[in-house]
Amino acid sequence: MAADNRKDVSLTHGVVTKIKPAGLGTRVCIDCADLLTPTEGVLVGNTGYGYMLVLSENRSTDTYPPRPFRINAGGLHQYLFQDDQTVYLSELRGGNSLYIYNGSEQKEVPVGRVKMEKRELVRVELETEGTHISATLQYADSVSLLNKNHEVVSVKDLKEGDKIFCCIDEPGRHLGKKINEEINEY
Repeated sequence: MAADNRKDVSLTHGVVTKIKPAGLGTRVCIDCADLLTPTEGVLVGNTGYGYMLVLSENRSTDTYPPRPFRINAGGLHQYLFQDDQTVYLSELRGGNSLYIYNGSEQKEVPVGRVKMEKRELVRVELETEGTHISATLQYADSVSLLNKNHEVVSVKDLKEGDKIFCCIDEPGRHLGKKINEEINEY
């Protein structure tokens, strides 16, 4: 991924419409070889319609110490949005580089390692500008999103009606690259 070919990312706010337990599944933690700020994260989603900004584990919680290099990105099946392309979280490996987003700004960081473990998951659905976006995240107080007031909110504290940062996209990709084809994803 070459930094000078980056596309601007336009983040917007989506209204949370549903939060539903998804059961036990494999989630992916990305350990970056660089420190991240509390409002930096990655864009992940279940479908190509869009992605939610999932933040670094930069806060102390009742159950976890801060890990300012880590992002618990959620279910391994999800798309990871990377500069107008996507990869599956399951494909990410140590030694790759990764775009980290903070508002409309992005930076490239090296991935030190990727951890996949079985955990309880939750499906978060939102709507923005007539588009439905969903993500499957670990149900843990260390997993956080950013609300419209730029406040960090744990997925455990998230409520229907909350407005969180997201990015709209259009489905239609082959091997992560955009193609001109009608594709419906649910």
